[in-house]
Amino acid sequence: MIDNIILFAEKGGVLIIPLVICSIISLAVIIEKFFSLRRKKVIIPEVKSVVDNIASEDDIKLALNVCEQHKGVLSNIVKLVLEHDGSNYLQMRDELSDSGRQEIRVLERGLVILETIATVTPVLGLLGTVIGMIKVFNVIALQGVGEASALSGGISEALITTAAGLTVGIPALIFYNYFSKKVENLILDIEHISNNLLKKIISFRREK
Repeated sequence: MIDNIILFAEKGGVLIIPLVICSIISLAVIIEKFFSLRRKKVIIPEVKSVVDNIASEDDIKLALNVCEQHKGVLSNIVKLVLEHDGSNYLQMRDELSDSGRQEIRVLERGLVILETIATVTPVLGLLGTVIGMIKVFNVIALQGVGEASALSGGISEALITTAAGLTVGIPALIFYNYFSKKVENLILDIEHISNNLLKKIISFRREK
């Protein structure tokens, strides 16, 4: 089995090397995103629960303690709201938006790599096809069309690199779209939680 894979890779030519590297990187990013974008890891239940149950300023200290115990994107944003000493809603919302964008970059980390691989690998496969066909035409020019064994090397290289490029690129594109949508949904949930908390904090301070 391993010998067949090695033989297959050798027939694909030099462009198989970057395609294999891209496939390894793509797989690593996909596995990492599956773990890092789990809903319970981002929208931590303990943090969400304590935020939902804040009823007065007396509960803020408890909420801060819970955020310290459960680090994450949501925790950092909640802490930003709880620790803010301003009273202007629009000002606090703008600051929350700016800081939130920085935190959200953590969720999007690695997606650019996946998108790049999804774009580049089919092009590498196409380049391999062109190189393989050039070899075929060179053989035809030198030896004619009767040398089937000589022609087969270039044809194999053309087909193998195309297949390898699509094999790596298609899953990368599928998972890029999947994770992008998941990040978008998580961001919407975080914005909903943080905006509700912000309104609560403003109302508490106005009641003073």
